[in-house]
Amino acid sequence: MTGSLRLGVNIDHVATIRNARGGKHPDPVRAASLAADSGADGITAHLREDRRHISDDDIDRLMDAINLPLNLEMAATPEMAEIALRHKPNAVCIVPERREERTTEGGLDVIGGQAALRPLVGALGEAGIRVSLFIEPDLRQIDAARAVGAPVIELHTGAYCDAAFGPHRERELARVVAAAAHAEAVGLECHAGHGLSFETVLPIAQIPTIVELNIGHFLIGEAIFIGLEDAIRQMRQLMNQARA
Repeated sequence: MTGSLRLGVNIDHVATIRNARGGKHPDPVRAASLAADSGADGITAHLREDRRHISDDDIDRLMDAINLPLNLEMAATPEMAEIALRHKPNAVCIVPERREERTTEGGLDVIGGQAALRPLVGALGEAGIRVSLFIEPDLRQIDAARAVGAPVIELHTGAYCDAAFGPHRERELARVVAAAAHAEAVGLECHAGHGLSFETVLPIAQIPTIVELNIGHFLIGEAIFIGLEDAIRQMRQLMNQARA
C-alpha cells in the first residue's frame, strides 16, 4: 500500500488547558477548525471516563461544527459505547484507559479482552462506525484484532519515540515496520500514533503500509511557540516529504 498519508490532529490538550482554569477558553472546537484549515484530514478526541479534557459538550459541538471526520477515542465500556452509538462519529478508536495514568500508556490487550471486544466491535461496525484498536506493534495482538472483527489497528509508537537515538530506536522502529506489514498481510488498515514529533515522524511516515498518523500532544505544545497552524503545516510537510 502506497500513496498519501492522512493526518489526524488530536485536540484533547487544548481542552486540558481550558479545564485547568475553567471557563470556555481555549476552545477545542476552534482548534479543530484551525486544524482543518491547516492540512488535517481528521480530528481525534478522547472522551475519558473522568472527562479530564474533552467533555460531552465538546463532542456535541465537534459533531455539529466540523466537516472533517471525527475519530472518537474511548475505552471499551458500556457508557462510551452508548455515546458512540448515539453520535455515530466517522471512527472510533478503542484504547486502554486507567484512571491514574497521565496519558494512554501502552496498547490494548486484545488477546485477553476478546470476549468483551468482539460484541462491541460488532455493534459499532453495524452502526456504520469504522473501528480501530490501539495496540502495541505485536503480531499476536494484530491477529487478535482481526479475530474480533476490527477492520483497523493503530500502532502505539511511544516506545519508538521514547527510545534513545541509535540501536534501541532502530529496534523499536523495526517492530513498527514489521507490525504494519503484517497488518496489511492479514487485511487490516494500519494507523499509528503516540509521541510523534518533528524529530520522530519521518521514519514512521515512510512506512508504506501505514495510511494514517494521529498526533496531538506535540502539536498542541509546539503551538505555544509557533502557532497551531504552523505546527500542523510543518508536520503535514514532513509527512508529504516522507511519501514523496
